[in-house]
Amino acid sequence: MSDVFDLTCELIRRRSVTPDDAGCQATIADRLMRAGFTVRHLRHGEVDNLWATHGDGGPTLAFLGHTDVVPTGPMDAWRFDPFDPTVVDGVLYGRGAADMKGSVAAMVVALEAFVAAHPDHAGRVGLLLTSDEEGPTNLDGVRRVAEQFRTEGERIDWCVVGEPSSKARLGDLIRVGRRGSLSGTLSVRGVQGHVAYPEKAKNPIHAFAPALAELAAERWDEGNADFPPTSFQVSNLNAGTGATNVIPGTLTALFNFRYSTVSTADQLKARTAAILDRHGLDYALEWNLSGEPFLTPPGGRLREVVVDVCRELAGVVPEQSTGGGTSDGRFIAPLGAEVVELGPVNATIHQVDECVAVADLQRLPALYEAICVRLLVDAAHG
Repeated sequence: MSDVFDLTCELIRRRSVTPDDAGCQATIADRLMRAGFTVRHLRHGEVDNLWATHGDGGPTLAFLGHTDVVPTGPMDAWRFDPFDPTVVDGVLYGRGAADMKGSVAAMVVALEAFVAAHPDHAGRVGLLLTSDEEGPTNLDGVRRVAEQFRTEGERIDWCVVGEPSSKARLGDLIRVGRRGSLSGTLSVRGVQGHVAYPEKAKNPIHAFAPALAELAAERWDEGNADFPPTSFQVSNLNAGTGATNVIPGTLTALFNFRYSTVSTADQLKARTAAILDRHGLDYALEWNLSGEPFLTPPGGRLREVVVDVCRELAGVVPEQSTGGGTSDGRFIAPLGAEVVELGPVNATIHQVDECVAVADLQRLPALYEAICVRLLVDAAHG
């Protein structure tokens, strides 16, 4: 059907369940080297990372993506083999079709076309790929590469992330920032005992319940023009031995803050501890900060360009959002880069029968290439 379609299908056929790249990056590296790109393979642990660049000096525009996919779940629940790309009624089915092998293929095709048309372009274009975006820790992917870039003085001015951002049609929503994610693992200590003799025990569930009510009711902040208010959600509570006549000795709670630039991780930690202390709990609390909030503010050059490209080439004025979960853009933004996410419709990501409209897939390279032209060619010509 097209170059981007063929490459997407080739990538889908590779069973790159996180953190296995399954040869996706080698395929892409070969293509980009033939197009004149300089390629670095930055493997950390069991994770493959690829950094391919073209040009020298001036500002750097990087495209960011991942070649790993989430597990398929029950194979018999799929209409088709998730690693055998199949088209029905103009829709391409396969694991990673939307998240995000379609975007990765579109980036590759766009970059090839851009450097072919503008071999002496100003600045640099780059493609950064990892096989550790969908994993539980993200320790050896873009997080580690960003640390390496910081040490080496590698500069990125603008970063386009190919995460599937659109809601109903290509380009109708872009991400201009993301909330921070702060998780806590709380252990509340009590005294185990027989339910018939509560005076000889201390029930950690009963002790924690008032504190949990206060945590859930707390108004952490009011958000701002770019972010909704910070949210607190408990994802798991566990206590008990499985017997109905035993008061448990400990309770474990897992919870998460999704927070805006109004609050800081340290502030949320301190306020949480203050509530727990006020209720006199005997507890231990471990924190995991998986990403700080970031925002490409209105007036940023990349944000303006992406909005214009969506309006002119996709025929839609995009909603500019900071909602959703996290992305690897959270590791690139602290390097000083403006970060915007633009990709296909996200309705089926991580689901059985993940899919992408072939028409959207074929239009996406033109959007990415236009971003390159406007930032590195049109700007250079005044």
